[in-house]
Order: sequence, then structure tokens, then C-alpha cells
Amino acid sequence: MPQESQRITPQAQENTQSDEHVASQQGQGEAAQAQSDDLDSILDDIETVLETNAEEYVNSFVQKGGQ
Repeated sequence: MPQESQRITPQAQENTQSDEHVASQQGQGEAAQAQSDDLDSILDDIETVLETNAEEYVNSFVQKGGQ
């Protein structure tokens, strides 16, 4: 009977869903790691700018002559 060979047992279906869930979590983890790396890179760039131009940066916020 060809129909019986095409049936998916509840256990097989559960295993398939579990495998898809694990793959989904791994994909999300990789995306989160990539996003974290991008954020770290941006923060490093900001830190570098502030290290080289810290005095200028702070002086831009100082009020002069009652401004």
C-alpha cells in the first residue's frame, strides 16, 4: 500500500519539528552574534574618535559668554 509508506508517524513529525526548532535557534544565535559584532565595531569607532578628539568634543558642549 503506497499510502502507508507516505504516512508520517507522530514521533517522526515531532523529531522533524524539533530539528527545525534547533536549526532556527542556531540561525538566530548566529544573527545575534553578527549584530553584536557590528555593534562592537561601531562602539570601537566611537571610542577611537573620542580618544583622539576628546578635548574638542567636550569643548563643543561648554557654553561661552552666557550662550
